[in-house]
Amino acid sequence: MLYALLDWLQQQYQPPGFGAFAFITTRTAFAALTALIISLLVGNRIISWLEKMQLKENIRDDVGLDHHMEKAQTPTMGGVIILLAILVPALLWMRMDSIYTWMIIFTTLTLGMVGFVDDYIKVVKQDKSGLSGKLKIIGQVTVGLVLGAFLYWWPEFSEFNTLTTVPFLKDVNIDYAIFGDTWSWIIYIPVVIFIVTGVSNATNLTDGLDGLASGTSAIAGVVLGIFAYVSGRVDFSNFLDIMYLPGAGELTIFCASLVGACMGFLWYNTHPAEVFMGDTGSLALGGAIGALALMIHKELLLPIICGIFVVETLSVIIQTTWFKYTKRKYGKGQRVFLMAPIHHHFEKKGWAENKIVVRFWIIAVILGILSLMTLKLR
Repeated sequence: MLYALLDWLQQQYQPPGFGAFAFITTRTAFAALTALIISLLVGNRIISWLEKMQLKENIRDDVGLDHHMEKAQTPTMGGVIILLAILVPALLWMRMDSIYTWMIIFTTLTLGMVGFVDDYIKVVKQDKSGLSGKLKIIGQVTVGLVLGAFLYWWPEFSEFNTLTTVPFLKDVNIDYAIFGDTWSWIIYIPVVIFIVTGVSNATNLTDGLDGLASGTSAIAGVVLGIFAYVSGRVDFSNFLDIMYLPGAGELTIFCASLVGACMGFLWYNTHPAEVFMGDTGSLALGGAIGALALMIHKELLLPIICGIFVVETLSVIIQTTWFKYTKRKYGKGQRVFLMAPIHHHFEKKGWAENKIVVRFWIIAVILGILSLMTLKLR
């Protein structure tokens, strides 16, 4: 919106310096700064309001981590801060005539609303189970269905809608149209649904320590922003020999908003946290990350870019599966980890919370660099 106004002023009056806003790099910098300022400015007020309304975290008393009980008085639903800090700069600095803008905003906002309802039921209604798993899945599947339909049928994407890049291999793309173009949507749309649902749930599982989910999401946002920028430029995409995606550069601005919002939220979310993001933030961030990867056709890189999220999810799956198997076979369930998700395993081993979070951040940075290296290591 603000970009449209500045563009109009540039065309009408040509004030000095206004031409810089035509460049994605300029708007990316302003989006990151705007997101950071918004999160810092509204953060204290929203936290105070959450405290006033007694919207505080429900801590399970059976987790076996006594020090987590101290967090019972910490306000939750802080994902509202993240949503405002992402969406406002995105609307200000992205092009409103781009389908990319509306797809990513729809995904982020809708999953944020699903998470908000879940948090509301847990905190206001005092129902620790929150939104039923069935309804949550319905919300995630609906978002994935809508996103997949646009990515598949929107005319702008017709040349590459079913293609995705294979990491580390030069000039190799997977085409979901293995049964022909007519029925390729039968494979493609379920893939989109699976990725949106999987990444949003994985981010939710990762959100168990102060600053863990917001920090790792910011790192993923930086990596995806770089991929979006080079994919949206014909010169860079030709030089790097990757798929050229006209208009995808606008997603760089959204990524900058996401990174700025997460950095601003970390001001309040680092240990000891003043606020938790709750499902409002984690579902929105995870959904946005999954959608970004799909829109720039780099979804096969998600296991690397989101390696922390993947390991957290796998630890829960392994723990649950092995416990059920051994209980059925031997009459008593056995555990692979001291506790799942895996960040709690390290807490049980005596690691300090800050140490776990920072080390996971370092691993996320390494994985992010490895993801970027795939641009040339092919």
